[in-house]
Amino acid sequence: MTTDKSLTGSERVRKFQTMLHAKAKEDPKRRFHALCDKVWRKVWREDFLKEAWEQVRRNGGSAGVDGEGFKDIEASGVEGWLGELARDLREGTYVPKPVRQVLIPKKQPGKFRPLGIPCIRDRVAQTAALLVLEPILEADLQREQYGYRRGWSANDAVKRVHGLLRRGHQEVVDGDLSNYFGEIPHAELMKSIARRVSDGRMLRLIKAWLEMPVEEDDGKGGRRRTNRGRRERKGTPQGAPISPLLSNLYMRRFVLGWKVLGYARRFRAEIVNYADDFRVLGKAPAAAMLTAVKRIMEELKLPVNERKTRCLRCPEEPMEFLGYRIGRNYRPTGKGAYIGTRPSQASVQSICRKISEWTAPRNGNLLPGQMVEDLNRMITGWANYYSQGQVSPAYRAIDRHAGRRLRQWLCRRHKVRTGGTVRFSDARLWRTYGLTCLGSK
Repeated sequence: MTTDKSLTGSERVRKFQTMLHAKAKEDPKRRFHALCDKVWRKVWREDFLKEAWEQVRRNGGSAGVDGEGFKDIEASGVEGWLGELARDLREGTYVPKPVRQVLIPKKQPGKFRPLGIPCIRDRVAQTAALLVLEPILEADLQREQYGYRRGWSANDAVKRVHGLLRRGHQEVVDGDLSNYFGEIPHAELMKSIARRVSDGRMLRLIKAWLEMPVEEDDGKGGRRRTNRGRRERKGTPQGAPISPLLSNLYMRRFVLGWKVLGYARRFRAEIVNYADDFRVLGKAPAAAMLTAVKRIMEELKLPVNERKTRCLRCPEEPMEFLGYRIGRNYRPTGKGAYIGTRPSQASVQSICRKISEWTAPRNGNLLPGQMVEDLNRMITGWANYYSQGQVSPAYRAIDRHAGRRLRQWLCRRHKVRTGGTVRFSDARLWRTYGLTCLGSK
């Protein structure tokens, strides 16, 4: 028989999480106390803090505002570093440092979204708390919520939307919220957490993470610090390990309110939610459903993006969801149409843009084998996600673009001015150089 002593640290964490989740599921009104000590208590340090360190280390990422990287921590000794963090958490002297903010390009050219990078120390502390909190709060999330959940995926959300459309739920609210992560009100979010967590120390930790200052470029070559979270009492920084769970927990209010207030039954409508993205699919007029959505969002203090939110009837009007176009597809034989999915044009353009950027002259010093390996990783990763529905046209377009760009790159590298198509034919790119051909899938 397996005993606790024979289990690895990760296995003990999983066992404890399973127990917490079972208790939360068994009693929806149960509040949990004495959770914070599981994060730092010496008997658990080998489990939760070390497991948190391992997860953060695997995820990688750059240093925060303190400049401390993984190699620095490993050089000074991980065990001692974790011990200091555990002591600060235990004695109440732990104070999170500001979050370093960077701008990440969106799919639309010229558009950026802010991403917060906490210090590694804060990422480990948050991940340790997440290991304790997630199994409790996860038990309350609704089946309509697909984002950031173990065993659930964006593809599952797309399949659900597709299935609802095929069953006649063709009136659609294509919803968009303005800066969801930045608008979540702290007071209401903390109430949602306190429904399940009565440990004051854990609640104070979460509040401290919500109010971490942000350090950003001041546009003049320097840095400036702001604290909108503390000043306006709203927002959870994207990039913090605990942020996805908190955002899911608050979105639960919308999903639950839709059902409790009777809109699901009245409109014969269901919400499909992934992170801050959602669709409402029903059999009543979409305009009436949108009015109800706005009413709930106003109560939740979440502004609806009027410019991007729209009502439509699918498949007469196609919609995009999580990178897929969902609407009327036509069979390759030309006989008949059906409601189907395929990669959106924007998604195809996005991967083609990345291929173009990677095969630009600035990467001419790479070896051909490395260039092909990088392209294959990029293309295969894209295709692993975009595998639903009518994918062949998109795959062929990507194959053509990748072949053309790699051929141009090879011609520059080998100083070939003419005859590149003959010397570096598609067949040679695929067979000799090993370039992935999606069309062969």
